[in-house]
Amino acid sequence: MPRKNYDWTLPPEIESRLSAESYGPQRAIHEAGHLLIILHRPPSEDDDLNRERILFLLPPDGKLQCNGKPDGEAKLKRLITDYRTRWEELDRDYSLHLDASGLFELIEAVTPLKRSSANLANTLQSAREASQDNRFLIGMRDASQDIARAFEILLSDLQTALDFRVAKNAEEQSAKTEEMAAAQHRLNLLAAFTFPVMAVATLLGMNLKHGFEKQHPSIFWSVLGAGILIGFFVRSWILKKPKAKKPQKLTKPQD
Repeated sequence: MPRKNYDWTLPPEIESRLSAESYGPQRAIHEAGHLLIILHRPPSEDDDLNRERILFLLPPDGKLQCNGKPDGEAKLKRLITDYRTRWEELDRDYSLHLDASGLFELIEAVTPLKRSSANLANTLQSAREASQDNRFLIGMRDASQDIARAFEILLSDLQTALDFRVAKNAEEQSAKTEEMAAAQHRLNLLAAFTFPVMAVATLLGMNLKHGFEKQHPSIFWSVLGAGILIGFFVRSWILKKPKAKKPQKLTKPQD
């Protein structure tokens, strides 16, 4: 698809630096006393790959044009305002303290704007250098650099906030895992303590004649005490930490 032509006449030196299909990336072309400034509008959230271009031409008479029309200064101010408006919207969304999913969506939205605004500032810097003392372009260059810096800071804040939330969630998950492990450990200790008593009670509770039916009640208490004592030994065995192995000394190989 051929690139769009506008109601102006570009010098052959500039035409030779343009392709027949597109005006290309954001840049400033200064040839034969004419300054062509190729800029991009803020990227759309729905289509990040395609860029809508807006062209400015500064002829030797110093009257800035936009897409073939003489309202170049107003259109360039409007372009800067559009970038600033997008930053204000995204910064306001960030202030809502979104969760990790919301922060990730914001990062996806801010990243192309950060790149585009940085290229915008670099292009206007090149245009300012080519136009030398054009006060309007100097002001627009300064404004674009402020916006590019604002997007850079916003993206950094979003990434930091996302990293913090991810780390916090991991810490909370680790704490829950430790709580579950501690609860499981307490259950294991309880089982170790009561297992001998339950085992003896199960054996004595069988419908078999074992000779203890008519014995003195002290036998019952003796068996119970023995089971509890064994439970203490089992509990101590579970809590006992294994001995650390001593590191083996390295022997010097013999020649």
